[in-house]
Amino acid sequence: MTDLTEQLRERVLAAAVDKTPLRIRGGGTKDFYGNAPAGELLDTTGHAGLVAYEPTELVVTVRAGTRLAELEAALAEKGQMLAFEPPHFSPLPAGERGRGRGEAGGPALSPNPSPASGRGELGATVGGCVAAGLSGPRRATAGAVRDFVLGVKLLDGKGEVLNFGGQVMKNVAGYDVSRLMAGALGTLGLLLEVSLKVLPKPHAEATLRLSLPQDKAIEAMNRWGGQPLPLSATCWSDGQLTLRLSGARAAVAAARGKIGGEEVADGEAFWRAVREQQDDFFSGAAALWRLSLPSTTAPLDLPGAQLIEWGGAQRWLAGDGPAAVVREAAARAGGHATLFRGADKSAGAFQPLPAPLLAIHRKLKRNVDPQGLFNPGRLYSDL
Repeated sequence: MTDLTEQLRERVLAAAVDKTPLRIRGGGTKDFYGNAPAGELLDTTGHAGLVAYEPTELVVTVRAGTRLAELEAALAEKGQMLAFEPPHFSPLPAGERGRGRGEAGGPALSPNPSPASGRGELGATVGGCVAAGLSGPRRATAGAVRDFVLGVKLLDGKGEVLNFGGQVMKNVAGYDVSRLMAGALGTLGLLLEVSLKVLPKPHAEATLRLSLPQDKAIEAMNRWGGQPLPLSATCWSDGQLTLRLSGARAAVAAARGKIGGEEVADGEAFWRAVREQQDDFFSGAAALWRLSLPSTTAPLDLPGAQLIEWGGAQRWLAGDGPAAVVREAAARAGGHATLFRGADKSAGAFQPLPAPLLAIHRKLKRNVDPQGLFNPGRLYSDL
């Protein structure tokens, strides 16, 4: 365990004096995400270690530079997990490549890592996990990263150490500032410690696959999602709908009989590949868009291949169509589109904000980082 709070504070104070922008970076596995990183490197990986872990209380507190893999291993020893399944975006072990869809007759996994992976040889960190705010296949049923953030300790742009939230789930008055850090990409402060709610691992899981066209798959995902079935993940691509059931053994067995389909031999490998974007769908060179939509939205007529998760609420689009066309289609459906991965981000990685929301972002930024030191432009060019 290494506490580098004072060293990091001195670095921020010096940057404030010199007005030097800082590029906060942990393992670097998500450097591709958002607008291009800018500023002088501020490495957080040395600030690591488990601060407190109470398995019976379902809460863990860790320093931000702690490896995500190390935290997950510690939780697994107690039969617990990060239920939002955060992606690491590190290369899969060689033995895991080429596994997953192939067992049920679909395309095998790509032997080559996607452009989003193969970065950050040191591995993803907990701070980067929270700052990016990205969740995996279980998000639609378990919740997002922000739903599991109980509290944070961070450095603001004036070098002050601030504490928000705590280590229990409770109602609080005022703004839930700790959850603002989820998805802020480090623009609102330097995370020092994070307290997260954890959950027990399910007793049983099964992965099923059915052949369905996109419209029928969307209808089925929403119909089953409204029933008392232990669904924990859904994924449609190339005419194949894959479902994961998680929970008590009797509940999983009953749901498996009701839904039908073919059981995937190694479902864990499949869902890991989807989460880490090692599935064949993600291996191309085309721009990758993430569309957040109402789950019942009908299939969108957009150029490129699509992969659908979260019961229809998250749709990946691999294609090089104009940004305006993609974002207009998402907006018409009541959602928004993020340019998740692509060489040309001149249109901005994230959908432009309406003026009132942008004004709120600016006020928040000015309050915690008055000189604009932290990750300038990472979310929006003028923040």
